[in-house]
Amino acid sequence: MSEMTYAQAARLGLKEEMDRDPTVWALGEDLGFEGGMAGQYKDLQAEFGTDRIVDTPISEATIMGAAIGGALAGTRPIAEMRFSDFAMCAVDELVNQAAKARYMFGGQARVPMVARMPIGIRGGIAAQHSQSPEAWYTHVPGLVVVTPATPADNRGLLKAAIRCDDPVVYMEHKGLWGASGEVDEGDVEPLPLGVARTVCKGDDLTIVTWAAMVGVAESAAMTLRAMGISVEVIDLRTLWPWDKDAVFHSVRKTGRLLVVHEAVQIGGFGGEISAEVSEHLFEHLKGPVKRMGGARIPIPFSIPLEEAYMISAEQVAEKARSFF
Repeated sequence: MSEMTYAQAARLGLKEEMDRDPTVWALGEDLGFEGGMAGQYKDLQAEFGTDRIVDTPISEATIMGAAIGGALAGTRPIAEMRFSDFAMCAVDELVNQAAKARYMFGGQARVPMVARMPIGIRGGIAAQHSQSPEAWYTHVPGLVVVTPATPADNRGLLKAAIRCDDPVVYMEHKGLWGASGEVDEGDVEPLPLGVARTVCKGDDLTIVTWAAMVGVAESAAMTLRAMGISVEVIDLRTLWPWDKDAVFHSVRKTGRLLVVHEAVQIGGFGGEISAEVSEHLFEHLKGPVKRMGGARIPIPFSIPLEEAYMISAEQVAEKARSFF
């Protein structure tokens, strides 16, 4: 086992896939010169050349369009958007072209590409660089949506995303880039898409979450355990497909569900999970499903205001106690 950061683990996964498959390549702004926003591409251009780690102009639509064309031509591109906020300039290419090509051509064409769109709050980068729009992409047929929470998962899920034959919206959390964790470098296989991870087991309450909120929920679960409340925390890892079996199994056991996400609560993917559980497991529930999400306001630039916006472990624990 090796200790590495979330960003380093993603770099390792990409390098392994580029070594394994010569059709894998990446394009985006300053991937060679800067090595990515957090070093996700550091020194890869020197190793693989400018044809496989491609520096582009500042044009998200161009980056996405070139990646889709490359995927249709038989390669496996990674389109680096730097921030999910910036990808809005390329939504037409992704949603109207990449997501629909396999369907519109009767399976004769495929778009095996990865759109890397980092999400979330990262300390004072303000409203245009801090959003978490993952729910938008779960709504689009044809897209896979991935939200890794740990270094090991960032490596294994990126490898799976690169090998996927459908377009993947890969949403790393910017606030996790420097977070460290153990990675088994000997295990080179990708993680399966659509399979959740049970972070900790419990019998009284299920918390379902993803990305940076996984650590927050785990911390809250530890606090609640000291109060005699046994919490099961589930990290979805992929939002589409999402692991209904894991969530349903846990809720049947605990009878209570709290869904937590950093994204704005209104219209967030937590609503879909809540609706599915309420519709299919109503007789197992000991109370209403509850949600926690961000307020429907632009994320503040001011650090104190930003901290007030964010969901804390203490807030999650308090919300959990409201079930009992």
